[in-house]
Amino acid sequence: MAQPDLLLYMYPSCPYCALVLRAIEQLGVEVPTRDIRADPDAFEEFSSRTGGRTQVPCLFIDGKPMWESADIATWLKKQFS
Repeated sequence: MAQPDLLLYMYPSCPYCALVLRAIEQLGVEVPTRDIRADPDAFEEFSSRTGGRTQVPCLFIDGKPMWESADIATWLKKQFS
């Protein structure tokens, strides 16, 4: 099975993002991240892709957004455990 195309929008001081980042680390999965606070271009890209919704963490899976840290962590564990 091919790995889905993943991209995580986040910022490091967000506790919900930290939960997702810990899950990624524990699973040993490569997930590209975009820090929406440190990178204005990432923020603009994220806002544009979500119609103005800027809640993080947001994991794009094959181009579709998934919000809520617990949902993201659960999906990652099911996909990569």
